[in-house]
Amino acid sequence: MARHIAFLRAINVGGHHKIPMVDLRTMFEAMNLKQVETFIASGNVIFESPKSGSELEALIEQALLKGLGYEVRTFVRSDDELAAVARELPFPVAESDGEATVYVGFLSAPPDAAAKQTLAALQTDIDALQVRGRELYWLHRSRESELENGRLEKALKAKATFRNLNTVTKLVAKYPACC
Repeated sequence: MARHIAFLRAINVGGHHKIPMVDLRTMFEAMNLKQVETFIASGNVIFESPKSGSELEALIEQALLKGLGYEVRTFVRSDDELAAVARELPFPVAESDGEATVYVGFLSAPPDAAAKQTLAALQTDIDALQVRGRELYWLHRSRESELENGRLEKALKAKATFRNLNTVTKLVAKYPACC
């Protein structure tokens, strides 16, 4: 049975979409997913299943819509895929030191050429963007950025959920690829 990590969009980030982690684990267990754990109260769920990532995304989105009454976009990566995401360093190390933060945007599919071109036009001295497969890496050099998640989703013409690269690295360390 393979281990997967589900990144849920807009869960426990404030507003009215807060759900206790114990309730979220219970919902995942009701989907017949095994060894369910949550990591940080920001919509990261680790579990085991023999199903593929796309099958799991559909299953989880349908179950959460039914159980919560609203859409929760879900982005699933295997532990191997997540390890590769954490290893990817699209920006020079010196650029991501100090006040800078690197975020990873998880997507359902790689962006098309038009979306990549739109993203390239959004880059500034403060924000750098790099697409690698189904992930968007965002180097945020200052709090003075005019970019935010919604603007990036609009450029992508797709939903995404963002995590600090430190969170991704901690997930990989805690749940290393098993095989």
